[in-house]
Amino acid sequence: MLFEKTLRRDLANLAGVAFATLFTILVTTTLIRTLGRAAGGRVDTASILPLLAFFTINALPVLLVLTLYVAVLMALTRAYRDAEMVIWFASGRSLADFIGPVLRFALPFVVLVALLSFSLAPWANRQSAEHQRRFEQRQDVSRVSAGQFRESASGDRVFFVESLAEDERSVRNVFVTQRSGERMIVVVSAGGQIVGEPDGERFLVLERGRRYDGDPGATEFRVMEFERYGLRIESAPALAPDSPVKAMPTADLLREPSARHLGELLWRIGLPCMAVALALLAIPLSSFNPRVGRSINLLVALLVYVVYSNLLSLSQAWVAQGRLRFALGVWVIHAAALAIAGLLLWRRVSLGRWLPAWRRLSRPKPAPR
Repeated sequence: MLFEKTLRRDLANLAGVAFATLFTILVTTTLIRTLGRAAGGRVDTASILPLLAFFTINALPVLLVLTLYVAVLMALTRAYRDAEMVIWFASGRSLADFIGPVLRFALPFVVLVALLSFSLAPWANRQSAEHQRRFEQRQDVSRVSAGQFRESASGDRVFFVESLAEDERSVRNVFVTQRSGERMIVVVSAGGQIVGEPDGERFLVLERGRRYDGDPGATEFRVMEFERYGLRIESAPALAPDSPVKAMPTADLLREPSARHLGELLWRIGLPCMAVALALLAIPLSSFNPRVGRSINLLVALLVYVVYSNLLSLSQAWVAQGRLRFALGVWVIHAAALAIAGLLLWRRVSLGRWLPAWRRLSRPKPAPR
């Protein structure tokens, strides 16, 4: 059918453009933020690309929901602007006839959003948390970034290394400060290397340097020159496995229905439902008055998305805090959105039917001759 084929083609083209634009913005901003964390020593430089991929997978459900909403909204808004809607309405079509094609177009998006939300996004969160946990458990010297001050795992030692070898076993131009009780120890060395002992202990052996001992604020310090000086490398304590709620598999959330788990489950269920509701809301919201311009309806559509998304996040937080029952919060926001979409559609369709009759009734009758 020409009607559905034309609409599907416009929706597909605009969805591709919208997704490419939103995806590029997402990847660029995430890459900048991850590079900043890596420069600050909070992320391993070797994990930049994996973390970027994991964050992108986690954000894809919301990105696809927004892509579907923008595609339907822009396709129908363009049809109104180019007077295509006048042709469809004159041929016997109504705004309600767009519901079926839009829902059929939205079905793959809803399935993909559900798959990402229930399965792939939690897996990406688990992998991201595992990368961060492995970085936090690295040894003192392995955590050092060349040219930057870094704190040890225990927090009582600060390292500065001018350069670090690729094997992460040799360092050059080392500056170390350590607090021992009330005394401050400063060690400066031209270089060093990591040496392992038979008992498993590891030391950073510095060569050709000086050690300064003294109290902070005092004028007297003890200076000692050395050829070799060993510093014990501290390993971060093994952390108990910590599984954030966002990283838990959906089956585990259902198996342990605590308040926090139900809040996360509400969010995962809400994303596919939000995709359907927004696709239907976009149909009546795309209608605009050419005399006013399409900026008003686009601003209204943006406001609808922001309010809907914030209400879904608010209901998730309330369920997680025990202030709202899951059985109520899981459907009430989406039911309200569907009711608003139905009301707006009924108003647009009814207005289109009543307006010609009203114009005929309000037209002045010709005077009798």
